[in-house]
Amino acid sequence: MIVVGGAVAGGVIGALNRDSGGRPAAIVVAVADRGAVTVDVATTGAVEPATTRSLAFTVAGTVGSVQVRAGSRVSKGQKLAALDATDATDDLADARSSLTEARTRLSAARTVAARATASATTCARPGRTATPALAAGIRAAVGARAATPCATRGYPDTGGDPVLTAEQQVNRAARAVELAQRALDGTSLTAPIAGTVVAVEGKVGDQVRSGSTFISLADTYAMQVRADFPEADAGALAAGQAATVSLADSDDVYTAEVVQVDPAGTSDGTLVRYGVVLAFADPPADLLVGQSAQVKVRTGEVSGALRVPSTAVHDVSGGSGTVLLRVGNRSEERVVAVGLRGDLYTEITGGLEQGDQVVRSW
Repeated sequence: MIVVGGAVAGGVIGALNRDSGGRPAAIVVAVADRGAVTVDVATTGAVEPATTRSLAFTVAGTVGSVQVRAGSRVSKGQKLAALDATDATDDLADARSSLTEARTRLSAARTVAARATASATTCARPGRTATPALAAGIRAAVGARAATPCATRGYPDTGGDPVLTAEQQVNRAARAVELAQRALDGTSLTAPIAGTVVAVEGKVGDQVRSGSTFISLADTYAMQVRADFPEADAGALAAGQAATVSLADSDDVYTAEVVQVDPAGTSDGTLVRYGVVLAFADPPADLLVGQSAQVKVRTGEVSGALRVPSTAVHDVSGGSGTVLLRVGNRSEERVVAVGLRGDLYTEITGGLEQGDQVVRSW
């Protein structure tokens, strides 16, 4: 004898069989219906900044000031710390003074060369001979390469060029100014991004080396979650998949998206795990670096599928499985075609129709 109860949520119906001793034996059947079939994988993770910058002075020196501390929120371009820049400032002033002098010498050399060229042209005119005084002036102004007395024209040039020499001095002085300015700029640290100072590695008076990290700055305005998934789940993960994140000490659930799956796993000696990075769709404002989180990623979903509870489908292999179909007061096994096998439901692609009843668990 079978007694069938009313329908309940999820298409499940209760039934009672009576055994040979008259005792009731419960049989729970489920009705094949249409709905979503989903597959999720879950793990734990931690909140981290999307970007962390290690900031260092580009020159060695003594720390002169520190304007921030760990936990300080800063804006892009804000000054964070500086070295004593007395020597660097003096070096820049000296280099600029040398450049000014070099440019003055170059201007004078060009003026003299221009005058000497005009005099040499006059000397070269037919019927004219350079006087000894004119020849001496030309040689003094432009060197051996300048015009020589008309009587000695045609001999090879063995001297230097004062204009070229002055130009080289200007170039060297300009380079010195550039290096001095770069050294002065290297005595100051400014924030390249808006964020939160994670660590400050020194204090006023400390000696620091060039390139040694002094401040660590995290982009806490674009927080993300990093989680490690076991190898068994990692194969189904891909960038773009929808996810949810639940934070510790909070009942709120936030939507997120997988943005990166590490191509190589790491082993702890027992399991191989793959790192996954998830971005919040709308991150909360009070996220903390290192805050623990529960992560769930949807790796598969079929909408409007003909489905039965996954516990009702046995011996799944090669796209088929077996259900225990309930017909009247008896049950019979039936092979069905299986699609997506979800966490709660399994998609049935053939062998059942909507409304058919199967034993929920057997």
